[in-house]
Amino acid sequence: MHALYTAIFEPGFFASPQVHVAVSIGAVVAVVSAVTGVFTVMRGQSFAGHALGDVSAAGGSGALLIGLSPLAGFVGLGVIGSAVMDLIGVQRLRGRDLATGIVLGAAIGLSALFIHLTSISSSITGVTQQILFGSIFAVTPGTLPVVTALGVIALAVLGTVGRPLLLSTVSPDIAAARGVPVRVVGLLYMLALAVSVGLSSLVVGAILSTALLIGPPAAALRLTRRMAWAQLTACLIGVLATWLGVLLAYDSYYWGASHESLPVSFFVVAIIFVGYLASGLRVARGRRCSRPS
Repeated sequence: MHALYTAIFEPGFFASPQVHVAVSIGAVVAVVSAVTGVFTVMRGQSFAGHALGDVSAAGGSGALLIGLSPLAGFVGLGVIGSAVMDLIGVQRLRGRDLATGIVLGAAIGLSALFIHLTSISSSITGVTQQILFGSIFAVTPGTLPVVTALGVIALAVLGTVGRPLLLSTVSPDIAAARGVPVRVVGLLYMLALAVSVGLSSLVVGAILSTALLIGPPAAALRLTRRMAWAQLTACLIGVLATWLGVLLAYDSYYWGASHESLPVSFFVVAIIFVGYLASGLRVARGRRCSRPS
């Protein structure tokens, strides 16, 4: 039993302050991403989530350039970008995608500029890695209260507009006929989405943030169509993937003589991908079993 324990958990794992911060922030971000992501998948706005990831990259790199925390840029510019996307794009799908594409292109250009300027004007190393692919082990303990507060705000917004948001997701016309302020509800959802993407950028990086936002909810919606169960399942998948990613990244330091840890983001995204594939196999198996002989 002891041999199995030491094979899974390398020395110092549970005593490491960086691990404590990583698993705490990772759990909060995974839950917020899962709850927001279920609506995102159902609304078919994965592209918007991807665009906000690039907006977060621009915000995080810009924040580093002027000496602020990347989290401030991730969330701050993400919120602005989501509002712009909602104002430009009308409820029609074509207009929404057009607005997303415009914001996406601008964000990529700003990211390239800010990362370049930061690399030549600052002594900070690993800017590209930190912004694009995350560096959760480098997050300070003081960031946890901020992440938790932002996560609570995003969940509170979704909890407040949850029922009208679900109705407008399933049938915008019926929602409008029943007096639901579809445009306002959509804007509040976009703001919550921006916060979620900004927080996930802290864990897996801006460029991979949609993996945590889309992967667990997509797998959960394959397994159940009940909203509450889908959100709970997505939360479990997201938290498990994040915690396993932290564990494997920590253990990877001891895998070779070079003692170089592999990125947490790689493991988190890989586990989410495997989980999504496994959910598809589960669904296919269930369909075969349900066929009449």
